[in-house]
Amino acid sequence: MEYKVEELSPVKRKINIQVPVEEVNAALSTAVALYRHRYEIKGFRRGKAPSSVVEGMYRAQIYQEATGDLVNYQINEAVGALGVMPLSRIDVDAKELVRDQEFNYSIEFEVAPDFALPDYEGLAVDVERAEVKDEEVKEVEKRILTNAATVKPIEIVRPAQDGDLVVVTFAAYKGEEVFQGIQAENFELTLGDKQALPEFEAMLKTLNTGEKGECEITFPEDFINPAMAGETLVMKATLHSIKERILPELTDEVAKRAGGFESVEKMREAIVKSYMQSREQLNKSMAQKKLLDQLLAKVDFPLPPSMVENRIDRLLADLEQKLDRQGKSLGALGKSMEELREAHKAQAEEAVRGEILLLAVAKKENLDVKPEEIDAALTQVARQHGQDLMSVKQYYEENNLIFPLKDRLLADKAIELIYARAAKTEVDPVAAPEEKEAAPAKPKKPRAKKTEAPKE
Repeated sequence: MEYKVEELSPVKRKINIQVPVEEVNAALSTAVALYRHRYEIKGFRRGKAPSSVVEGMYRAQIYQEATGDLVNYQINEAVGALGVMPLSRIDVDAKELVRDQEFNYSIEFEVAPDFALPDYEGLAVDVERAEVKDEEVKEVEKRILTNAATVKPIEIVRPAQDGDLVVVTFAAYKGEEVFQGIQAENFELTLGDKQALPEFEAMLKTLNTGEKGECEITFPEDFINPAMAGETLVMKATLHSIKERILPELTDEVAKRAGGFESVEKMREAIVKSYMQSREQLNKSMAQKKLLDQLLAKVDFPLPPSMVENRIDRLLADLEQKLDRQGKSLGALGKSMEELREAHKAQAEEAVRGEILLLAVAKKENLDVKPEEIDAALTQVARQHGQDLMSVKQYYEENNLIFPLKDRLLADKAIELIYARAAKTEVDPVAAPEEKEAAPAKPKKPRAKKTEAPKE
């Protein structure tokens, strides 16, 4: 194999590869030998069929596999010999092998730009101290008690109020017709839990059992149901019953049913431990971000375009999944795909700059990613998407995505190294974290019914 490198830009390389006839025939012969032992051919014992017969029967598969195996092997060999680190997927421009003919093809990929790596040893950074407030523990306990509560109809006649579980039949009207089939019978709704728009809950709170009511609502532009977003509709409802929750006392038996805890004390310990672990990881991530920002402020370099585009793809995929969990789509945002990509460009560029800098640190420190670490990452991807590991691994290999995955794992190792060597100062928390971490004692809430109430 011979190859020639072209520098297409400061961040893009092209390698033209020339494979002699001898290597082409050897690759095809190896593939034929594999197929000879892989399959039984009528009239011959396994492994004894002539090469010409095997090649004739499985020619398409043999030539395709031989080409792929040869190209993959030579890519690794060429990239390793040159000492370059592809940062993007490797684009291959290759036809299929032809016996007794020289094989010429090319590959293109992006590489890290050259820049002077700033000193990252002993950087000063503040790390917020993790703490758990008593009211946070009590909030989890309240949810546990709510889950364990008994429900019974109220005996006195009164309007519904916050905390009540009401059973209603409702429909959304535009004119005289039900809008888009938005209606439900005997729908259970807990008032005060922000399961519905405030206007709808306020109307229900004026009703006694058996009464009807209605109100006009203009739904938000980002409403969970895109069909109702921005629409002004009349919500009509009949309140069938009002039930109250009777909370039990927090006892060891309740703690055991909630999460298999020996006692209330053990349950509280588990809640605090879960919060602490999550807060510590969150505070560590915030400190790592500060360290990375310090380093990025000292450098400037061009960004590989496809890395930025790939990062935008990932950001939009994450956004789409988030919206999907809310019953929305990207279309509900009212922006074109071009506008969405442009809106996420700055965030993508910042992420790519950080990854490139961290990869430079990884290279200097001789950090590496083991095959089992890649498999572990692919296993996580498979679980997230509900697929089997082999299918995900095959997809990554066929689409040359192993290199980008390895880069992300290397970047993670690099920031861990920088953080480990930093001069850390523990400080008081500035404010409570925006997100509340779920403690293990919190039971999973039953999924809402598919029938839609006018939710926020």
